[in-house]
Amino acid sequence: MFPFNFFSPIERLRYEPFYKKNYTVDIKRDDLIHPFISGNKWRKLKYLLQDAHKNGRNHLVTFGGAWSNHLLATAAAAASFRFKSTGFVRGEPVDNANLKLCQLFGMQLIFVEREAYRNKQHVFDHYFGQDKYAYFINEGGASSLALLGCAEIIDELHTDYDHIFCACGTGTTLAGLSMGLKQRNQQTKLHGVSVLAGGDFLLKDIKKLYDEADNITIHTSYHFGGYAKTKPPLMDFTKSFVSSTGVLIEPVYTAKTFYALMDLIENNYFQEGARILVLHTGGLIGILGKIDEF
Repeated sequence: MFPFNFFSPIERLRYEPFYKKNYTVDIKRDDLIHPFISGNKWRKLKYLLQDAHKNGRNHLVTFGGAWSNHLLATAAAAASFRFKSTGFVRGEPVDNANLKLCQLFGMQLIFVEREAYRNKQHVFDHYFGQDKYAYFINEGGASSLALLGCAEIIDELHTDYDHIFCACGTGTTLAGLSMGLKQRNQQTKLHGVSVLAGGDFLLKDIKKLYDEADNITIHTSYHFGGYAKTKPPLMDFTKSFVSSTGVLIEPVYTAKTFYALMDLIENNYFQEGARILVLHTGGLIGILGKIDEF
């Protein structure tokens, strides 16, 4: 049903602020999985799609903001594997490149007022509660099935790392990584960089997804004002990083992650000779929403 073959290489990062000290920094290039179903988006969707197919559901229904990487990934996956798709978009009707791409992949868009959007199950039931073919996928793909796909990232690592970093919005990817490490008895320390303000709640949410997740540190000081917010130092860093490495990052998720790592390195956070891996979580179409800020 899902002959989805991809290659996600691990590359050594060559960026002066990272290698001027005696650290090894690698990138897991999940952004190269697929142009639109990229990064942790495919990891989280994989087993949800299998479950939908197994249960005879051919209509994927999910949720996200106007620049949601998850909406686009779901739309592209639906088109690739012969599902219908509907996306509930948070807030007032807007028109942007991300949503246009969703529609090109065949996704029907329904805009939902922010207050109503808070209760996603109610929204789903109102529109599709009587549709036996509709399959509910939570915002960002957050679910117990999503953990299985994220845990598989650990199977693809051929080196033991002291630290693994990734961006953190809902905590689902981190919960899956934690599960993968625990199942394989690895002592790697996980680090989530909160991309939204007030991210202290994330550890609690991660524990709800995977109650053995005791190997995670959440860094909450690198949100630059909140979700999808930026400040000049972040934008300057993004330009420097991309032009120096050839690796595209965007300021909503991945740039905040690499910026956090740079700051921690400069402040001697890690032990001498630390081996560090950064998971590139993709979602690069989102840079178009910030392109005028560069």
